[in-house]
Amino acid sequence: MNCRSILPIIGFIAISTISFCQDLELAKITVESGPYDRQNVLVCADLSGIPVDLANSELVLIETVSGKESLIESQLDMDNGPKLYWKIQDKLMAGKSKNYSLRKTSDSKKENSGGIEIFDVNGNLVIRSHGKNVLQYNFKEAPLPEGVPAIFNRAGYIHPLWSPKGEVLTRIQPPDHRHHVGLWNPWTHTKFKGKEIDFWNLVAGQGTVKPVTITSKTSNYLFGGFKVIHDHIDLNGVTPQGFEVALKEEWNVRVWNLEDNAWVIDFVSTLNCATDSILTIEAYRYQGFGFRATEKWDDKTAILLTSEDKNKEDGNGTRARWCDVNGISTDGTAGVLFITHPSNYNYPEPIRIWPVGTNEGKENVFFNFNPAMDRDWVLHPGNDYQLKYRMYVYDGKIDKIKSEKMWQDFAYPPIVSVKPNNF
Repeated sequence: MNCRSILPIIGFIAISTISFCQDLELAKITVESGPYDRQNVLVCADLSGIPVDLANSELVLIETVSGKESLIESQLDMDNGPKLYWKIQDKLMAGKSKNYSLRKTSDSKKENSGGIEIFDVNGNLVIRSHGKNVLQYNFKEAPLPEGVPAIFNRAGYIHPLWSPKGEVLTRIQPPDHRHHVGLWNPWTHTKFKGKEIDFWNLVAGQGTVKPVTITSKTSNYLFGGFKVIHDHIDLNGVTPQGFEVALKEEWNVRVWNLEDNAWVIDFVSTLNCATDSILTIEAYRYQGFGFRATEKWDDKTAILLTSEDKNKEDGNGTRARWCDVNGISTDGTAGVLFITHPSNYNYPEPIRIWPVGTNEGKENVFFNFNPAMDRDWVLHPGNDYQLKYRMYVYDGKIDKIKSEKMWQDFAYPPIVSVKPNNF
């Protein structure tokens, strides 16, 4: 290896002249684009085969192009790992590859900028990207509107979801559906120990969902987010307390620093039976990952388009890999592209869209991925059941080409191979 000093300006920060010649190479990493062109794409390398204490090592990722070495900004994730994340900013054509060197250094060569930051605000979590609000996770119950019964108290949801220009895109506790709370993930028709339990329609008094503990928070330049545990509670449980936890759920929410003028948000829900009893999510038309949009959006001010070219008139009950939900904003329009993952149960899931004319045509934009719309989903004790979704939040409009690219990068990311060195 030739020793050289370089002045890389890669990713988010500039780094002073440094030398890589004393660094110990741990592995060679190859990234293949696969069948799709890539740009501003997230890359993940599994480092579990590297025989060093990664958690306590200074790592650098180096790309060599035409004999010149460049430092690539990367982020190590020990929470789900060890995994190393970075992004490919320049275009990588379909069928092409990039080569990297992962090295351990004795000197700290990275001065990570804030990028994605997470803050505790009155007991809730607010994620910001370069100082702009992205979303708020509500660990605490929000005050109910005057006169609304206490049975509608609810926590464990995302609101507000902001666009990059600051438009609030979600809504909670609307008069027509007091149980709607921004972005949330309850189940409507379930069977537990021979009983029907509705965790969605709170007024039924059968079930509810409560956040228990925030297990991790991350702030860094490439991603920031949190993990939280939710209890799905049978309010009429045969226990001394009079209630029983039927289902445990972990939310893993991450905001990625991939584009300057848009948010990329991953939402992963992992479900586990809380007892030694099966819980069945029974087929029903609405349940699961749902979005109640701002009151500004209705039949005239919002447009919904799915991957199968369905819309607000004919999309309800159809299957979709993605759905673009776009409506008016203070500065023009804004939207959320909802994307599902091939690993999800009953993929591509059927979707619930409020059709034209619902709610008398007013304040009626609702979207829901529902893997149990047309079939039961039986959850067995001791198993993990995971659902993965991505949201691309933007101002203005996007076209179908952009929507397809976002789905491709999420569903079938670049192929990464790691070859550890023998040392």
